[in-house]
Amino acid sequence: MNRVSKIAFAAAFSSLAFAGVSRAESLGMNTAQGIEQTLRTFQGDLDVRPVYDWHNLDDENTGPRSVLQRPQSAVHAIQASIDANRSLAHKLNNEGVNIRNVVNAEQAADGSITFYVR
Repeated sequence: MNRVSKIAFAAAFSSLAFAGVSRAESLGMNTAQGIEQTLRTFQGDLDVRPVYDWHNLDDENTGPRSVLQRPQSAVHAIQASIDANRSLAHKLNNEGVNIRNVVNAEQAADGSITFYVR
């Protein structure tokens, strides 16, 4: 009986832990098509981070985060999706971001988006 109660407790605890990530729409939310669709209607919180190509050196303690490079066509599609969402374009402008400098975007499980600019 003790083993059954431990399993039930673990199941209940894990379901509560994952309740906070319910805004993550799908595993494909950061694919090219998924992020473009999200950006066209996005109204939530955002973060802006600079990104540099450090030749695959990952040193997040001392500098900007390095992210995977998207193909140029995907970068243009992200920029077009931002242009299509006037409120998002205005928010980014208020943050001092030129939309043409956005090279990537990632959506977090809580629904917020991080924009990477060069």
